[in-house]
Amino acid sequence: MAKSRGVVGPQPNGKPELAPPGAWQRGRRAWLLRAGGMAAACAGLRPAAAQSANPPQGAQDASAWPIFDAHLHYSHDAWERLSPKEAVALMRQAGLRRAMVSSSSDEGTQKLHAEAPDLVLPVLRPYRKRSEIGTWVRDESVVTHLEARLARHRYVAIGEYHMSGEDADLPVVRKVVQMARERKLALHSHSDADAVERQFRQDPGARILWAHSGFDTPANVRAMLRRHRNLWCDLAFRSDHALVDGQRGKVEPAWREAFLEFPDRFMVGTDTFTPERWFYVVEHARWSRLWLADLPREVAEAIAWRNGDRLFGQAWAASQR
Repeated sequence: MAKSRGVVGPQPNGKPELAPPGAWQRGRRAWLLRAGGMAAACAGLRPAAAQSANPPQGAQDASAWPIFDAHLHYSHDAWERLSPKEAVALMRQAGLRRAMVSSSSDEGTQKLHAEAPDLVLPVLRPYRKRSEIGTWVRDESVVTHLEARLARHRYVAIGEYHMSGEDADLPVVRKVVQMARERKLALHSHSDADAVERQFRQDPGARILWAHSGFDTPANVRAMLRRHRNLWCDLAFRSDHALVDGQRGKVEPAWREAFLEFPDRFMVGTDTFTPERWFYVVEHARWSRLWLADLPREVAEAIAWRNGDRLFGQAWAASQR
């Protein structure tokens, strides 16, 4: 069997950190310790031994905040190595209140939801396997797949799916936007601003969660949020919005302006796009609480969990009654 090299997290040069070959075979405990150290480095954190024993009062208060994680995946390569019970244990250890989970294939999402229906909010991904990430927009069988899953299970959104620009106007994508409208589901779109605009032209009433805030600048993100009242942004796999040093977090000024202007439009996300990223869930939640503590409390709580709970959690609870 080939030895894989998994991505751990973003690096200062923008390239992913790769896990060493055979890390899983050497045991989860050793890898967990190593991944935790890598994650700390990726997020601008010092190792635990070097952290201050007396964090600021704001950070102390924030340490108990729940987190709504708007961007998790439990795909086939993850469930082959990390059982649903183990994945849920990491989520609870992280203090997640709720988590939006999509997977390639959807079986992973259903496995996690069956293990923790109080925690997992199912999101339907178009991909039956990871390799469809670049082909799904031209694959008409995706529509049949989505319709079958929607007839069988309940979801809060369709996504996360990847596309850019004029691909948003292809027939398959148009059908996805239509299915979301008919079933009152949100769309979790990993795309550029152009593709977001095209989806809103198809359905001005669509609710779109913009994955990774489009990997765009805070100024452009603010401009998009001003244009579209039904656009929300997750902050998954980004570290440019904040710096955390030990027990102190500081929000980058341009992002602070965005958060203060639109406190009800941002959500935290981890993005477990490889199995190794699951061991970053706990550290990422801690890192998020530290930089959130630098914001006014009502803004911080909104981004930490209230926005996600209002947009997705409450609707899901109502649908289950």
